Amino acid sequence: MYIPDLYKNENREAIIDFLQKNSFGILVNQTDGKLWATHIPMELILNEAGNEVLQGHISKENPQWKSFENDNKILAIFSGPHAYISSSWYDHENVPTWNYSAVHLYGTVKILEESDAIQSLKTLVDKYEAASKNPIRIEELSKKTMMQVRGIVAFEIAIDEIQAVHKMSQNRDEKNYGNIITELEKTGKPAEAEVARIMKCPLGH
Repeated sequence: MYIPDLYKNENREAIIDFLQKNSFGILVNQTDGKLWATHIPMELILNEAGNEVLQGHISKENPQWKSFENDNKILAIFSGPHAYISSSWYDHENVPTWNYSAVHLYGTVKILEESDAIQSLKTLVDKYEAASKNPIRIEELSKKTMMQVRGIVAFEIAIDEIQAVHKMSQNRDEKNYGNIITELEKTGKPAEAEVARIMKCPLGH
């Protein structure tokens, strides 16, 4: 991914935080001689060896997994809140732009055994059920329900490279930077408000 130096995010802690908050991504590889993409949640975890890896799963009906063994290089793309930035918000003439954050993870994928696949599902479900009044627990589901695990292919991606962009008007002076935040908040839109919040805190912290 092309990233101007000004917008490169090399803060490891901030990248991990971003991935935990924006874990619904796009899995991209070569399948049957063409680019293939699947929209799925992928969780960044520490595996048994203590290495950071991505885990996720796709439907067994999805042909993407069949190419994992022959061409195991993969790209996972994650996007955060984004917003249009009108140049009418500046105190000088300029062109409009867009503020956004994104992370690209390049890695090597492998298919997980069934026991590891179930643990991967448990990690995913526990994360998103944490705020539920009546949380679902994988270990409490019936054998009949858990038979559906046979319909998925779970995978793990060993991370080879991380590229992260954090473009949040860093090229603007203090006055115009503040104007952008104010105008974003005035829109009353959730995505714009979130971009404004991120701009108030370095790298979203």
